[in-house]
Amino acid sequence: MNSMIHSTLKQASAALALAFTLITPAYAAAGGDSGFVSLIPLVLIMVIFYFLLIRPQQKRVKEHKTMVAEIKKGDSIVTGGGMIGKITNVKDDILTIEIAEGVRVKVKRDTIVGAAE
Repeated sequence: MNSMIHSTLKQASAALALAFTLITPAYAAAGGDSGFVSLIPLVLIMVIFYFLLIRPQQKRVKEHKTMVAEIKKGDSIVTGGGMIGKITNVKDDILTIEIAEGVRVKVKRDTIVGAAE
């Protein structure tokens, strides 16, 4: 996950460098006084951040909500704390998972990070 964030930030910085390379000559040609031309880099940065950071994060949140909503008794899951267990009881937002034979733990539904293999 950390490497994915690193690569996304690397892509964003490369895109910003390219944007400033493309915008700087246009800004200088306009004399630097035009109000519209001075807004172009800001708008471009906002667009780049949306497509490289905000939109992918919204997609991951949506996928997580869908995955958590589909959890049912008998599924093997991984919690945010790294515990792996099998769901033995589902009650609203509280799940009971069995992490070892005879050892059951209650966890909140939204702490589930994925399915265990």
